[in-house]
Parts: sequence; C-alpha cells; structure tokens
Amino acid sequence: MTKAQAGPRISPDMLRRLEDITGHRFADAERLDRALTHASARGRGGRDYERLEFLGDRVLGLCVAEMLFAQFQAADEGELSVRLNQLVNADTLAEVADELSLNDFIRTGSDVRQLRDSHRKNLRADVVESLIATIYLEGGLDAVRPFIRRYWSERAANAEAARRDAMTELQEWAHQAHGVTPAYKVVARTGPDHDPVFTVSVTVGTMKPETAEGRSKRIAEQAAASRMLVREKVRDDD
Repeated sequence: MTKAQAGPRISPDMLRRLEDITGHRFADAERLDRALTHASARGRGGRDYERLEFLGDRVLGLCVAEMLFAQFQAADEGELSVRLNQLVNADTLAEVADELSLNDFIRTGSDVRQLRDSHRKNLRADVVESLIATIYLEGGLDAVRPFIRRYWSERAANAEAARRDAMTELQEWAHQAHGVTPAYKVVARTGPDHDPVFTVSVTVGTMKPETAEGRSKRIAEQAAASRMLVREKVRDDD
C-alpha cells in the first residue's frame, strides 16, 4: 500500500504502528481497514469510513466537552461552546491526523490524489473521527478517553481555543451594528457525491454579500462569515 492510495488491507506492520500511536490494541482488523478507507477506494460492494466518521464525531464531542467542563470550571456555557467548536473543527482534526501520520494509512482512489489541499485536509479530519469510533466500538469511552486526552489536552489548554467561531461572531456583530441577522444561501454544489463542494453566500442587510466554498455547508458558511468579518474589519485576516 503506497501513501494515501488504494491498496490491500492493512499490513501487520502498519497495524503495529497504528497501535503504537493510538495506544489501543485493535481487535477487528476489518473495521479498522474500513475506518481508513475513503469512498473512492471502497470498490464494488465495499464499505468506507463514513458511518464510523458520523459516530466518531459525536464521541469526540462528548469527550472534549467532558475535558473542558472539568478543566475550565469558571467558564460559562458560551466560552465552553467556543472552545469546543475550535477543538473539534476540521483544522484541529487535520493537525491531529498529521501528528499521527495518518496520511500513510488512508486508502483513496486515484481521483482523490488530485484534490486541492483543503479537501485533503477534510479527508484527514474525517479519518481521525472514524478512528475514534473504531476505538470506541471496541472498548467504549474508557478506551477512547486516553487517546483523546493524549492528543487534545494540550490543545484544550491553549488560550487561542477560546476564540469565537466566525458565524457566531458575525451574528453578534450584525445584530449590534445593523440590527439584522446574517442570511446564508447555498449558491452552488459541485463535485462527486462522495466529495461535494458547496458554495455559500452570506448577506448582512443590504451589504454586499461574501461567498466561500467548503466540503460541507457548515464549513462554507463559516468561511463566508470569516471573509465578511475580515472585509468589514471586525477581525484580522489570520
């Protein structure tokens, strides 16, 4: 199996490497292989990581919420929500994937290798969630908490994690400055079903709209909101 492409099932050597970096001994090799397989590489009748990703997203959210609840006892619900959003977004998940060197294990079809960096970032983020689901299904929360603490504790302590997400910040600014609520609209959807690209516009009152793309509507909405905030000099371009 070559880097980030289709190939045979995970080898014993790669299994040992994954167990070393996750701290978990995997019992179901078929499920683990599925957790690392993108839809483009599943083959006829095969299975990919999408269902596992769905579960892993919820497990990660719960475990990170528990961590924040215990670590920031003076924080209110708003601050905890902002911290949570920053710790479970695609950027953070992709960072964890890179720390785990997951790109060495992900199985994809040849078309995915031509994707832009932003799409590959989301792919890596998805696999982190599917891996979390795999650990959870084998050992429950007791098995997955140590893994999440290992890769999220230091990130949770980072003060930058408390920055408000773009959609929330834009809504608060729009209400205060213009007395209106931002309106989001999907203006285009392109790409294959397994890797769509959404183009979303956001409008605040009669102001000129901003548009952005993303692998999901939510990602595109956040990007469009961020662009408007930067344009209106509400936040810096970082």
